[in-house]
Amino acid sequence: MSTVPDANETAGLPVFPGERSARCPFDPPSEYAQWREAEGLRRAVWNGHTVWVVSRFEDIKAAMTDPRISADVVGRLQGEERGAGAPPIFPRMDDPEHARLRRMLTKDFTVKRVQAMRPHIQEMVDDFLDQMIGKGQPADIVRDFALPVPSLVISLLLGVPYADHELFQQHTSVMMSLHRPQQERTAASRALFGYLRELVARKEAEPGNDLISRLLREHVDAGEIDRDTVAMNGHILLNAGHETTANMIALATLFLLRNPDDLARIRDTDDPKVVAGAVEELLRHLTIVHSLVARIAVEDVTIGGQLIKAGEGMVMNLPAGNRDPEFLLDPDVFDIGRAARGHVAFGHGTHQCIGQILARAELEIALPTLLRRLPGLQLAVPFEELRFRGDMSIYGVHELPVTW
Repeated sequence: MSTVPDANETAGLPVFPGERSARCPFDPPSEYAQWREAEGLRRAVWNGHTVWVVSRFEDIKAAMTDPRISADVVGRLQGEERGAGAPPIFPRMDDPEHARLRRMLTKDFTVKRVQAMRPHIQEMVDDFLDQMIGKGQPADIVRDFALPVPSLVISLLLGVPYADHELFQQHTSVMMSLHRPQQERTAASRALFGYLRELVARKEAEPGNDLISRLLREHVDAGEIDRDTVAMNGHILLNAGHETTANMIALATLFLLRNPDDLARIRDTDDPKVVAGAVEELLRHLTIVHSLVARIAVEDVTIGGQLIKAGEGMVMNLPAGNRDPEFLLDPDVFDIGRAARGHVAFGHGTHQCIGQILARAELEIALPTLLRRLPGLQLAVPFEELRFRGDMSIYGVHELPVTW
């Protein structure tokens, strides 16, 4: 992937991700539609690098399944070196090594395992709502509900003490910032990795019924991976497992408050299929992962009619892909009744989000429970005063003050 470009190289190039309109913060930037319609791909500046932005639905799927395109961008980006001896992370590996490591993790994210977790997730949702209501009005949905629920779920699954949630949320916030210096983001990542290394050592001495303990027992003891690989991949799962779902819960809540007919359909139904369909359409329509999915060509390849030379990078424009008219009719319309499955909000191919089944379950439980228990839920501040997370790798709202 190209190194940090000079001013001549970037002159006139847009910065990716683009800024969303203050009037339509739930929609992708308007220029994304132009990028989809134009020939080839769009050149842009992402994370300080010139890249190709892939914005059409079918092109995204093609790029994410082409063996000439690699997920191993770490170490090829200036300022993002993995470091000597640092372990790999499975989302940034290619098959067959990616598949080998991913298989060690998937046991904890299967449909069967998540189904068994649903009653426990419901209890957590109810408990956090009890606490939020008990503290009185106004409340911040992000701080009091959307962030605690997935943080506790992923903590229990990994074996991370929930008492440490403020520490890992703070590090994650720095890592996800698009405007923090790379040095600060790297330091936050290393600090979180250091925390996980210490936790792995504790789990070795005192194992529990959790993913980290299982990896140590089944795969480290067998010599298949080392302890640092457990720590680094625990770091990635902890980070992604709370950050994405938390922002999705909060942004979906705000979107529904602005669309009361859709809110009522979710609140008043007793059909889990209706709720599941609504969650799927919310995932597609809002597409909060708007700048994270990067790839690099390991040999010359043509995507969307554009020649991408070996060593050149690309970023998947997931919000644009999910609003592609070639994927769905009237893609800018939010429609709970449509069949939205097949979207790319979780990526595509073998690198699709490993936690997508768990994320869906959390959303299917958290959103209707919140809306039913607080039927008078409303914003506590003018909509125009809300701060949206255009400055972060995962889109959403920084705070969501509400009353009921």
